[in-house]
Amino acid sequence: MSWHQLILLKFVVLLLCGVTLASPAHGSEVITGQVEGSLSPIAGSVVSLWQTADNAPIKLAEVTTDKEGHFKLTFDAQDKRDGVLYVLAKGPHPAIVLMATLGKTPPERVTVNELTTVGSVWTAAQFLDGDQMKGHALGLQIAADNVPNLVDVETGKLGTVIQDGLNSSQTTTLAKFNTLSNLLSACIRRPELIEQLLALATPPGDEAPADTLAAMQNIARNPAHNAKEIFELFEKLYPVAEGEAWREVPVIPYLSYPPRAWTLSLVYAGGGLNSLGGIAIDGEGNFWAGDNFLVGAQSTIFSSFGGGISKLSSNGRPLSPMTVGFRGGGVDGPGFGLAIGVDDKVWTTSLAGKNISVFDRITGKPLSPATGYNFGGKLGQMQGIIVTPNGDVWALDNQNDQVVHLPGGDASKGRILGHTEDGKPTDGTLKVKAPFHLAIDAKDQIWVTNSGSNTVVRFPASDPGNAAEFEVGFAPRAVAIDRLGNAWVCNTVGHPVLREKLELVKTALKAKVEQRFGNSSKDQQAAEEWISLFEILQKFPGGDVSMIRADGTVLGPFNAGKTMNGPWGVAIDGDDHVWVANSTGQAIMQLCGARTETIPKGLKTGDAISPPGGYVGGLQIITDVAVDSAGNVWAANNWQLPEKAGFQKVPPEAISTRFGGHGAVVFFGIAKPVLPPLIGPVRVP
Repeated sequence: MSWHQLILLKFVVLLLCGVTLASPAHGSEVITGQVEGSLSPIAGSVVSLWQTADNAPIKLAEVTTDKEGHFKLTFDAQDKRDGVLYVLAKGPHPAIVLMATLGKTPPERVTVNELTTVGSVWTAAQFLDGDQMKGHALGLQIAADNVPNLVDVETGKLGTVIQDGLNSSQTTTLAKFNTLSNLLSACIRRPELIEQLLALATPPGDEAPADTLAAMQNIARNPAHNAKEIFELFEKLYPVAEGEAWREVPVIPYLSYPPRAWTLSLVYAGGGLNSLGGIAIDGEGNFWAGDNFLVGAQSTIFSSFGGGISKLSSNGRPLSPMTVGFRGGGVDGPGFGLAIGVDDKVWTTSLAGKNISVFDRITGKPLSPATGYNFGGKLGQMQGIIVTPNGDVWALDNQNDQVVHLPGGDASKGRILGHTEDGKPTDGTLKVKAPFHLAIDAKDQIWVTNSGSNTVVRFPASDPGNAAEFEVGFAPRAVAIDRLGNAWVCNTVGHPVLREKLELVKTALKAKVEQRFGNSSKDQQAAEEWISLFEILQKFPGGDVSMIRADGTVLGPFNAGKTMNGPWGVAIDGDDHVWVANSTGQAIMQLCGARTETIPKGLKTGDAISPPGGYVGGLQIITDVAVDSAGNVWAANNWQLPEKAGFQKVPPEAISTRFGGHGAVVFFGIAKPVLPPLIGPVRVP
């Protein structure tokens, strides 16, 4: 048999076996690029292209860079699934590993260097295990979509958002990002230095990382560990030469002082974001916020122009109209109440509007009437709102000491519980005092914080009159339920150590308020109470967190080593760790939760994982905090210049629009991911 007859026979056999032959070039895609380090090409680096899948990533191609650091990756498009693509560059030194996350649609050209490594690691910190990226699809997509905000993977240079006006000069994120990149550069230029970085990047009680990629992952997930020592290593590797003023580094600017932690955060704005109250993450990873005030308005605590609600994509792109956000449906100055239901509805409460509104989650169209749901004017300034797993809506009238229940979200069947304006209970026994926030646990029990006292009430959703009361700290705000059934409560003012001082302050403030304002309306009195609370926190800083077990035992208070100041919002992550919006402390804090297997060595429930004072970066006076599916922690900037602008009847013109806090702040990859929306206790992927 001739050779061509043999080939024909093999071809027939393959066809009979159901095998399809394709040309190697058919459907192929090509990615070209260069591996760089310390501003120079890296030759002999093994470059591989990977794609995330259900359980483990799939290798699509692998090549070695030439003497100029160039590479060309060719892969079959038929192999490409619905996952995130990323590139690894290993060597030639075995401990040098760099990375670039490309997303689902890769560019034709890629640069892999220190900046792409830092940007890719921090956004995907919760999905990286050495050189493998894996996890649930939504979280991976969110991580990939945020990479361009930090770094341009085509050029290997800084991204657009990290260099914009909100982030480049208003936070230390740009300098942190460059400092980390410069550390990698030093290791690439002088591999004998790598061991020093690996040692400092070793978590307590753990083994040292094997390479630079693993080291960066450890720093991203444990940002406060050896923070000062890592900075000192940077100083050591880049000394200021005699007669010079600056360190000779590949990228500038860099940090001049050691950070509290190596967190990377960005401020996102637009879409009507201003003076954020309550925030929430929807099932697609989009960020929602209620805006106390309208962007650009000269709002004060006495006379405000209420805002609407805002929506951003998971990478900060505004999805609601610029300046005004979504309006209509009665929304007017939302407070701390915003909730997302499983039925693609977004519920919010209004302070100025004194009502409840509902919007379509996809279009932003208002679904409530022009007046909102106000029960014939019986509602006052509204705060917390939740949607329960069965579709019921519960909301709180902070001003009139009332609880509102909409069975199945149907306002026509709604009822008001608690105290009416004439002081008579409508349900027999449920009594609340300035109710502020609420949550529902796995046993269908509603938890309500009483900001006008030091108590929390809990009642069965089917029997509100059967309420139990628990004593916590003074002026409790947000409450969140972990997966073990514990309720975590933020006490804005704190515990009895402040009580004597508090009584003196309240007496002095009462005289001051009367002297300043005299007789005033109920709304004016409410405004004065906000001023009083702020001034108390300024004069006597403090506040703490309580944990209430399912059996009613109250633990705490926990105060992060007395570094809390006005804790407000609270969220639970996938490890059941507790995230606190340290409002007037302008920071977020991470506490050990009750799940013992996730508590770091040497710590216990309630201890702070975050450094003293918490994580900072782009934060003003904040209210709420939320965790998304990528392990990012979002915080709500609520107030910016309260004393100079917001607490003045006629503020100085130059700062008259700066009472409201500016934008939302996202901290990348520092929490264990969760599955939004939050309806009941937190869920994990």
